[in-house]
Amino acid sequence: MAAEDKRVVCIEDEPEMIDLVRLILGRKGFKVIGANGGVEGLETVRRERPDLILLDLMMPDMDGWEVYQQIKADPTLRAIPVVVVTAKAQSIDKVLGLHIAKVDDYITKPFGPQELLESVEKILGVTEK
Repeated sequence: MAAEDKRVVCIEDEPEMIDLVRLILGRKGFKVIGANGGVEGLETVRRERPDLILLDLMMPDMDGWEVYQQIKADPTLRAIPVVVVTAKAQSIDKVLGLHIAKVDDYITKPFGPQELLESVEKILGVTEK
């Protein structure tokens, strides 16, 4: 499956972070749809039905875990893979996030472009041309 067919919703409260994700993934052909904060993020996911969600945990309007739980509670959305992106770098958070919440992957800020790409491509099964 080519990256050109894949849509990624990036739920993030920092516009420059959305721009960075759009730059990194856009170069590989992914369509990145930015959503500013958790409330807008949920609306965007419901509207767009993306192939993947990049979800920041620390947001002022709605906590990322709350967004995650609402996505997973919705039968029409729960199959969409979620990659948690957070500045919380403690390993215990990573373990809890991956095992208890069953997130698909976990990236800590600051991340390198390659780290983000590898995670997204692995989850979506995208192969290089």
